[in-house]
Amino acid sequence: MPRKISAKKIKDLCNIALDDLKAVDINAFDVEKTSSFASYILLATGTSNRHVKSLAEKVVDDLKDNKVQILGIEGTESQDWILIDAGDVLVNVMNEESREHYDLESIWDRAKR
Repeated sequence: MPRKISAKKIKDLCNIALDDLKAVDINAFDVEKTSSFASYILLATGTSNRHVKSLAEKVVDDLKDNKVQILGIEGTESQDWILIDAGDVLVNVMNEESREHYDLESIWDRAKR
């Protein structure tokens, strides 16, 4: 029976994938104590919609290569915000306008207090 990969390991794999393709301003939030649906939430910015799509594809490919199940992917049509649900880890890859508009950092910063 395959061993379950820890949420921290999944977060680290996502972080490496995003960094490999030069994502901007990668931010990871440990939300295990404040969230019932995830242990980590990652935010990263792509410099264009094509970059956002490439970043998301790299994360998904790297997770699949490590036998991490992807529960869902949303936003691939618009490519201004792609959400990857890897169970305990949610990855938000956004263009700069969407990241500024939705300001998810402020939500998770407040939740940590």
